[in-house]
Amino acid sequence: MKENFLGVDVCTLNYKQITSAIIEDIEQRKKSFIVAINPEKIMKAKQDESLRTLLNKADYQIPDGIGVILASRLKGGEIRERVTGIDLMLAICKEAELNGKSIFLYGAKPGIADAARVELEKQYPSLRIAGTLNGYEKDEEVIKNTINNANPDIIFVALGSPAQENWILSHMHELAPSIYQGVGGSFDVISGRIKRAPEFYQKMGAEWLYRLLKEPWRWKRQLLLPKFLLEVMKK
Repeated sequence: MKENFLGVDVCTLNYKQITSAIIEDIEQRKKSFIVAINPEKIMKAKQDESLRTLLNKADYQIPDGIGVILASRLKGGEIRERVTGIDLMLAICKEAELNGKSIFLYGAKPGIADAARVELEKQYPSLRIAGTLNGYEKDEEVIKNTINNANPDIIFVALGSPAQENWILSHMHELAPSIYQGVGGSFDVISGRIKRAPEFYQKMGAEWLYRLLKEPWRWKRQLLLPKFLLEVMKK
């Protein structure tokens, strides 16, 4: 099931439902693409048809933002749980470990994917990590061959949005993995290079507030949330 906000689809599935569906996709050798959706992306897509088309081509558009939850409530929808990109990545890693599926980490600065790999191996000792590749490699043949030779079931792509989503759509049908998720700066957080908001803020869906308190110059970006909700109410 999906709901639509200003032309952008968002899944109503929770973590357990998505991870279960992903394992089934792998078993059926179905290619699937996951993208995180928040109010900022929806407002940009409202003005940018190519971005809107890109987001709607995903198989799973996860509600990564408290604003999407509020908008669903306003519309009488069913989305009640945030599904953040990094937490879904970790949930997928756990499910992959349980089901004997392999992952690949592609993107970020040199050394970051390798550091993230070390941390993931600590959290999920039986997880099969087929390989890593930094995002600074520019030779398309090297990228393709490295991934295909590793032959993973799942690939996490950390190239920033929308570059990572464009890369996924352009390459997924010539690569080995079944599951493709754009994960932004998740490798930096998992590796410990960047500190995530404290758990209190995460549980409250207020990581945006923590970032605002740490970086007050971001206040203009936060004005998008009330604008987004007003647009949803108008519709």
